Amino acid sequence: PPSAMLTSRGPALCTALRRAAPGGLASFHCSAQRCRAARVAVVLSGCGVYDGTEIHEASAVLVHLSRGGAEVQMYAPDVPQMHVIDHSKGQPAEAESRNVLVESARIARGKIASLTNLTTADHDAVIFPGGFGAAKNLSTFAVDGKDCKVNREVERVLKDFHKAGKPIGLCCISPVLAAKVLSGAEVTVGHEEEEGGKWPYAGTAGAIKELGAKHCVKEVTISFPAHVDTKNKVVTTPAFMCETALHHIFDGIGAMVKNVLKLTGK
Repeated sequence: PPSAMLTSRGPALCTALRRAAPGGLASFHCSAQRCRAARVAVVLSGCGVYDGTEIHEASAVLVHLSRGGAEVQMYAPDVPQMHVIDHSKGQPAEAESRNVLVESARIARGKIASLTNLTTADHDAVIFPGGFGAAKNLSTFAVDGKDCKVNREVERVLKDFHKAGKPIGLCCISPVLAAKVLSGAEVTVGHEEEEGGKWPYAGTAGAIKELGAKHCVKEVTISFPAHVDTKNKVVTTPAFMCETALHHIFDGIGAMVKNVLKLTGK
């Protein structure tokens, strides 16, 4: 019977498996599945689109990383926010002040570390969700445009990952960080014309060019959702730079995450 045949051939089968997987049977199983998940750092800039991280974008990034089997650690700079916005009114809350790390912990469910602790040795890739926090707390782009300064730790992280040849993902307004720090990088923030309000932040593309980066026109939809700068390993997608349905944003971010994970080689 088949069971007897399997029993009699058991020792020979085990020997064949060991020869096929010199590292032992565990390594044989690892070849069928990923031996080690990609370790991805996600850098947040607060909590809320107008003065921090765009929450839907952060959530989309985390969902797609989870689906891709990545191990995730979130970080944020331990600095004051540029200002606080009352999101119900779209107006500054003059008497309030908040900390970027503390606010980002809301999205991270408390599992977050200071950006000073982020190193390339611990991670295979880094991703920056968008939201005005990238232009207000991670840089001064919202105020200074092409003459902006980038937070010192953010600049260090971008340069370190670039030097190490590890992929960098950015969406929405955050590609301006790469445009400022990584000379000659190719990024997208979508279209270069407002087109009747569909692309309300289209002027950002001009600023990116003034920063010395190349802007590539891209759609936000799943058909053309991300730009991959293979030379610099920078992956970008427009996300909420476009006024469109939420599922298009989600799918576009998914394409960005998928390409970042692919570039890790894991």
